[in-house]
Amino acid sequence: MSHPRILKNLLASLAVASLAFSAMGTALAAPLKIGVVPGVFADSVEVAAQEAKKQGLDVHVVEFTDWATPNVALNAGDIDLNYYQNSNYLANAVRDTGFVISSVQSGILSFLGLYSLKHASLADIPEGGRVAIGSDAVNLGRGLRLVESAGLIKLREGTGLLSTTSDIIENPKKLRFVEVEGPQLVRTTPDVDLAVGYPYFILASNAFDATKGLAYTSYEDDSWAIHFVARNDKKNDPRIAQFLEIYKTSPAVRKSIHDFYRNEQKLYRLTWLKD
Repeated sequence: MSHPRILKNLLASLAVASLAFSAMGTALAAPLKIGVVPGVFADSVEVAAQEAKKQGLDVHVVEFTDWATPNVALNAGDIDLNYYQNSNYLANAVRDTGFVISSVQSGILSFLGLYSLKHASLADIPEGGRVAIGSDAVNLGRGLRLVESAGLIKLREGTGLLSTTSDIIENPKKLRFVEVEGPQLVRTTPDVDLAVGYPYFILASNAFDATKGLAYTSYEDDSWAIHFVARNDKKNDPRIAQFLEIYKTSPAVRKSIHDFYRNEQKLYRLTWLKD
């Protein structure tokens, strides 16, 4: 008497399983969309995308020109990953916006540099010289610590990552700081006495020699590496895991990064390669 009911329930279960399997197949077949900014991050992800295609994974690379939109797009679900920010910038962005996104893997640590196209050394920076520096909270603090490590200023103790120009307690040269959106610093460098610079932007633009910095942040830990970031509810997406494995292990990807930086180790470090 119960057989028809059992059969009906079994068929219903099979239908649900079939729909779930179909949805999973659709998700796996959908292209993985990765947001990047111009430079080595875009270039290396493009190479990894070509390698992924050989393994049946379709990757679309979406390029952004600013540092805010990639997180907006990620949080909205318009892209699946982004690769342009360090974990300190990410933490500050999440605090400010409430976005539900987090790191899934660290990548390239691209050092910060101090550049001048007017002066040959830090000692030559004149009194009252203008210093261009990143305007967002995290990169402003990062840049100020680099200027401090170069011996040009002293910051108040205990200011943490988000130090500002108001935290400068010693400024013997009476330097004047000009806050500029990070991606635009490379264009501003010729107009100031000293500029905080991002080697990957400088190399991408070929504006001047990125290896001629007067100081670098080669002392920084991996928290300053650029991270692959995903929505919290998508971190276990198998497409992401597959792509990240390709990115970490592909000789072609590694070569593209070394070539971009001209193998100048003072400019970068690959955090997934441990000594």
